[in-house]
Amino acid sequence: MNDLQLLGPRAYGEALGSAVLKATAEDFQVDEVLDIPLTGDGEHLWLWVEKRGLNTEEAARRIAKAAGVPLRTVSYAGLKDRQALTRQWFSVQLPGKADPDMSGAENDTLKILKTARHKRKLQRGAHSANGFTLRLTQLAGDTAAIDARLQLIARHGIPNYFGTQRFGHNGGNVVDAREWAARKALPEQRNVRSRLLSTARSYLFNKVLAARVADGSWQRAQVGDLLAFTDSRSFFPAGEAECSDPRLAILDLHPTGPQWGEGDSPAKGLTYELEQSVVAGEADLRDWLVKAGMSQERRILRLPIGGLTWHYPGPDILQLEFVLPAGCFATVLVRELVDLVPVGQTDSPCVF
Repeated sequence: MNDLQLLGPRAYGEALGSAVLKATAEDFQVDEVLDIPLTGDGEHLWLWVEKRGLNTEEAARRIAKAAGVPLRTVSYAGLKDRQALTRQWFSVQLPGKADPDMSGAENDTLKILKTARHKRKLQRGAHSANGFTLRLTQLAGDTAAIDARLQLIARHGIPNYFGTQRFGHNGGNVVDAREWAARKALPEQRNVRSRLLSTARSYLFNKVLAARVADGSWQRAQVGDLLAFTDSRSFFPAGEAECSDPRLAILDLHPTGPQWGEGDSPAKGLTYELEQSVVAGEADLRDWLVKAGMSQERRILRLPIGGLTWHYPGPDILQLEFVLPAGCFATVLVRELVDLVPVGQTDSPCVF
């Protein structure tokens, strides 16, 4: 499956050129933003970890081994890319124990930058945002046009698609989810079941968002929409008054799309009709999510880009710095600018 099938149309027109991302780990840097004041005491040891070429689960296993504890006692807020330089928090439950020697977890791919005690473990999804520094190399494109598009993005945001990473290589997770849905069955392995259900919900969300990008309604509220603030998981219905709320214009409030599950959609009017029409085209996935007991949730359709800045360290290098809410994809921003060329190639663009 290609990127247009997995995501949808770009908001601002065709790609303005091509570039390489992740030629080195330093080209894709992520810093977890966690607004939790640590108490300095308690049975949980929190670790601020820098990792390079290592995924979050592998890092957790190494931390558990070095601390001499079961893996289940190691917690983290979110998964971070393997092919990147990332900094994120982990916590280790150590009731009645002193801080262990963690040097056994460290090497060139993992460094523990600081530690602190806290009374509670780190919960999944506890981080509020992620800060990104991306360096696009081998850039081929009109920098004036790229600058103009970045200015549009800074003012108006981008469609909040789930990135292609969510769907596996060439959309393989979507293919697998469809096969299970057609059989009206669920994988027995919990991690596989969770991954494929998440894939199905993300895919249906992207389909709805793609329809609203195509008709131009992704940036504006319409009667029947459900609105949500950038950093909130709650939502409320839009009537005539809510559609002119000034917080929509400043990218604080947004229309939302469905993350499908049990029960009827709370959307109304044209929004309800569009969502029902889109997911009817994937009836097996829709019914599979309902049968699995997934709950109806909402996700903002428009993604504001916090603190977006950029510069050109070299004639063919573009560096971007910005902050995104947790659960949002940096590669979706890159997609609005350029096609990505696989590392080591210069004539075979792909898109994320």
